[in-house]
Amino acid sequence: MLQFLQHPVPASAVGQGAWLLSCQRDGSVARVGSWYAVAEQRRGKRIAMSPQELDTFLGAERMCRVATINGDGSPHTSALWFVWDGTSIWLTSIVKSQRWVNLMRNPRISVLVDAGHGYGELQGAELNGEVVVVGEVPRTGEAVAELEQPERLMGQKYMGGAFGHDKRHAWLRLDPDKVVSWDFRKIPLG
Repeated sequence: MLQFLQHPVPASAVGQGAWLLSCQRDGSVARVGSWYAVAEQRRGKRIAMSPQELDTFLGAERMCRVATINGDGSPHTSALWFVWDGTSIWLTSIVKSQRWVNLMRNPRISVLVDAGHGYGELQGAELNGEVVVVGEVPRTGEAVAELEQPERLMGQKYMGGAFGHDKRHAWLRLDPDKVVSWDFRKIPLG
């Protein structure tokens, strides 16, 4: 059960007539429309995936959503294939894409992988940090030891075994500095 307190917020902070809704315990804030809603996530630790569960989940899922920041500060989100090697999430991006331009300007990224249809099936992980470019740009197939495993994994997962170089993509590696995961199947029914 959520418990909220309403606090007026100066117009300079969020706009005239806005209110801050804050939870008594942790005070974290999430914006919803012209209101700031704060919810305590008491179940967060109980529904988090273990490292083994996270490895299995990220190894099996096929799509992720990548959020970057445009030059004007607005968000840019796109869907990509990815591979997980147990430590890093690997992405390939077209080097003439808005995503690539954004990441070359600001390497901070948020990657969301989620699955499930019904409430009790929802699973996901959000991985945040800074990406690093690995290999040549664009990728032509030059021997790069660090890319052997991600290219093998990408080929197995999406391409029937062999990864090909199209000279339009380049590799990005994210060693996340923050991972938040959830598995609603852990929530007791009833």
